[in-house]
Order: sequence, then C-alpha cells, then structure tokens
Amino acid sequence: MKNQMQITFLSKSENESFARATVGAFVAQIDPTLDEVTEIKTVISEAVTNAIIHGYENRSDEWIVIDCLLENDEITIKIIDEGIGIDNIAIAMEPLFTSKEHLDRSGMGFTIMETFMDGIQVESEIGKGTTVILKKQLVKTTVFQ
Repeated sequence: MKNQMQITFLSKSENESFARATVGAFVAQIDPTLDEVTEIKTVISEAVTNAIIHGYENRSDEWIVIDCLLENDEITIKIIDEGIGIDNIAIAMEPLFTSKEHLDRSGMGFTIMETFMDGIQVESEIGKGTTVILKKQLVKTTVFQ
C-alpha cells in the first residue's frame, strides 16, 4: 500500500497539536501499534516545536510543511521550515544541547526523534531553513483480513 499526504500550517504553537493529530490519523490507516502511534505523535511534536522555537524564533506568521509517505509499512515524514537554519547540525543533535537556554528548553528534541524513529536525517541551510526527515518501519497488528 502506498499513500501520501501533505499539510501546511502557520508556525503557531497551538498548531502543534493539530499536526500531531493529523499525522496520527494518517498513519492509523495501516493499523500500527499504540506505541508506534504515540512515538510518531511525539516526534511530530518535537520537530514542529523545534521549527517554531528555533527555526522561526517564535514568529507565528511563517509556514511549516509536513509531508508523509506510507509505503510498504514504512512511514517517511518530512517536517520543513524556511527559518534561520541550523549552524552546526552535529552539535544541535547532541543530547542536552539547546540554543535557547533562557527558555528552559531541555535540548532533547533530536534525541527523542532518534530514539523513537528508525532513521533521522537533517538538512539545513543558514537563512533558508531546515528539513527533518524521519523514517519508521511499522509492525502490522491486524490479525484478520
């Protein structure tokens, strides 16, 4: 089975829950485990929050795009912003690193994404934005067909 969807929404923190719910509903069509849905929704929350806080520096009039592809029980999710970009991806992905210490950020966003997904790739260009690509192989839970 192959299916794809894309959503675009403003970089407002209240849209984070919309993104979580939408991606969760999209992936539900292949009957993933409850843990898988929870993990996917968590990484969406982390990636969208990163785009809002770090990419757009809390500007709420910018756009975030999420593109999801389901193919052969694998989901590929791209979270795209056109924000300030990441200066050093390797450092940004280190556990506990945050560029916003004054906001009491934990610096665990990328670590959580790496833990819950099978693959993560980050592409970024200063002044042009960041794309986070996440992949996860899903377990079939349907017994009857």
